[in-house]
Amino acid sequence: MRKNIKTTEAIFPMPVLMIATYDEDGTVDVMNAAWGMMIDRDIIALNLTATHKTVKNIEKRRAFTVSIADSKHVKEADYFGVVSGNNDPNKFLNSGLTTSRSLVVDAPIINEFPICMECEFIEYQDGEFGCGLVGRVVNVSALEEVMKGDNVDISLVDAIAFDPYTHGYYLIGERVGNAFKDGFDLKK
Repeated sequence: MRKNIKTTEAIFPMPVLMIATYDEDGTVDVMNAAWGMMIDRDIIALNLTATHKTVKNIEKRRAFTVSIADSKHVKEADYFGVVSGNNDPNKFLNSGLTTSRSLVVDAPIINEFPICMECEFIEYQDGEFGCGLVGRVVNVSALEEVMKGDNVDISLVDAIAFDPYTHGYYLIGERVGNAFKDGFDLKK
């Protein structure tokens, strides 16, 4: 038997993404975004409202980075979601994290997060069903400690996901199958 529940944001897991920019004076700004996805091999869409300081920065600088949050930095990741850069100019400084300047785009890389996508701004879609911010991923870097050879080992990333049902964060990491392979066992 099924029971109707009172949520429409019912997709789990939702990513916990750290969107980083520089503002007009070069100050680092970071926000937490769960509404993000790849819409092509190198195109990312982030459903962000235009009122976010981060969106304004991206439109001016034409660049941003997207880092995958990990379990070691849950408090910092959540902080970036509950405090607005519009209200606290020291938001990033208060986190205790550090950044390096991207060599590819005009945006900061948060040193402590394991994976970072460096992106060029493409457009902002603000129609009723526009997906918000769209960017092209031009470089991806990962901390060596989450790599096995030349590949990221997601079990070492300790990525977290947002649970829209209870507003919790959950650890992701155990491999349970092989994409584009396991389903062939059912082919007749």
